[in-house]
Amino acid sequence: MKYVLVTGGVVSGLGKGVTASSIGVLLKACGLRVTSIKIDPYLNTDAGTMSPFEHGEVFVLDDGGEVDLDLGNYERFLDIKLTRDNNITTGKIYQHVIAKERKGDYLGKTVQVVPHVTDAIQEWIERVAVIPVDGEEGPADVCVIELGGTIGDIESAPFIEALGQFSYRVGPGNFCLVHVSLVPVLNVVGEQKTKPTQHSVRGLRGLGLIPDILACRSTKVLEENVKEKLAQFCHVPLEYIFTLYDVPNIWHIPLLLKEQKAHLAISKVLNLASLVKEPSLDEWISRAELCDNLHVPVRIAVVGKYTGLSDAYLSVLKALLHASVACRKKLVVDWVPACDLEKETEKENPDAYKAAWKLLKGVDGILVPGGFGDRGVEGKILAAKYARENKIPFLGICLGMQVAVIEYARSVLCLHDANSTEFKPDTKHPCIVFMPEGSRTHMGGTMRLGSRKSIFNVKDSKSSKLYGNKNFVDERHRHRYEVNPDMVERLEKAGLSFAAKDETGKRMEIVELPSHPFFIGAQFHPEYKSRPGKASPLFLGLIAASSGELDTVLNPASAHQHLTSNGPKNVFANGTSKKSPNGLADVRYNNGYCNGLYSR
Repeated sequence: MKYVLVTGGVVSGLGKGVTASSIGVLLKACGLRVTSIKIDPYLNTDAGTMSPFEHGEVFVLDDGGEVDLDLGNYERFLDIKLTRDNNITTGKIYQHVIAKERKGDYLGKTVQVVPHVTDAIQEWIERVAVIPVDGEEGPADVCVIELGGTIGDIESAPFIEALGQFSYRVGPGNFCLVHVSLVPVLNVVGEQKTKPTQHSVRGLRGLGLIPDILACRSTKVLEENVKEKLAQFCHVPLEYIFTLYDVPNIWHIPLLLKEQKAHLAISKVLNLASLVKEPSLDEWISRAELCDNLHVPVRIAVVGKYTGLSDAYLSVLKALLHASVACRKKLVVDWVPACDLEKETEKENPDAYKAAWKLLKGVDGILVPGGFGDRGVEGKILAAKYARENKIPFLGICLGMQVAVIEYARSVLCLHDANSTEFKPDTKHPCIVFMPEGSRTHMGGTMRLGSRKSIFNVKDSKSSKLYGNKNFVDERHRHRYEVNPDMVERLEKAGLSFAAKDETGKRMEIVELPSHPFFIGAQFHPEYKSRPGKASPLFLGLIAASSGELDTVLNPASAHQHLTSNGPKNVFANGTSKKSPNGLADVRYNNGYCNGLYSR
């Protein structure tokens, strides 16, 4: 097994996750099998109880693991299925070590950070690295490890020590360290400054880790004299220093690495030069160029609670992007704070109220994503009402589905008190109720989590057609509340259609309004399985409906073509393409390498 460790210096949010994912893409294109591990030094055992404002979205895996959003990047870029153990946290490690101590596994020893915690970290890495994640048998060839945070953080000290030991444990030729650092340009002098990276590398060396490769983030290509200076002061060969400058979309990053021959540098460090082939990235090239050349806009409103931080809805944003590219549309996302749509805001902040409704009334489609807590719920209900009454394409995910059911009960069944027991425990008409198997005392890991079957019981429904008329689909869940089974019959008689249910037939998975052009809610999270070349069917339906092309997508042959290829392979069949300065998405808060912002 070969290991590539990706660390970060100077500041957080440089795009280590995208860099690690892109390295994986490059190695995979060279014919190697790749797996990934993310190390998060926080004390939480997982990301499940953390606020999106704290750490971005919680990504959910097939096995129910609630993990860091970077694992979503790995899955999307590499088209793999990771496990909860692919996300290592300080909490997990200490929990594991303490459990062993309680069993007496340390034979009376004084349990210490070194060697017991550091050994546990190394053993965890070795154990998880050999778990197949690409659907094939046997371990991968290369494991890409990302160390979260920034070099010098106190909480990452045990991991730094463990990884230093690990590099000697696996031996030369089996370990490659890629350090992602910032080379800023000061506006006053307009010069690329190397000192932050020099200090970062010095700190890294002082902690026992020696970088083999430098991946330098900057707004523009590194000047040659700057690279020479970095090589001299950081003791890294000139040909092992790469520029990761701002690009229109992050699908360019694997291409940047290939252009600078990063695969050759990594393969030399890992003694793989004789085994790797020239990377084939034709699909990535076509897809990146296609994104840059999209001009016909489709405008989607995301009505949510955490709209001030786009990372809180990262997978939703990526799924919208995948679907818009499949439909050959330029995605424009309008972030609408749900609470700004409410009557109280009209009184307290009329300008915000008017701005929110102006945005909502100017879009082609509306998406209400998942969330927790009662803040903004009434605004989400109003958004669902507006979409239903004005025939605007609508997709509700998890809580978004639940608010659509609540709105329908209020407006159509005239149950004005209809609500969820999450928000109003004493409501007379509980449309949404707490699931009986859930825990009311423990929050972490107690929801209905992971991949579960949704069985279609309405065969001619739009959702069934979008999924290719399958009998069932496996999608990932994350919820504590569900549609009240006692109200289903009444809602169906009033016109709602529950197109898919769970295996018991008692839990509602997909709701549709047949009389509406496109009004669908899903209890699961379809965004988690969306991929650049395999757009999520429900997101594809939303974008197609918002573009006036739903009939084309609902046609089985067209839908199959969209879901299996999404076009990039044959987009430039004539061998020509046009470079465009236009980005792939106007999302107001972009991430990673886009538009010069240094965020996740």
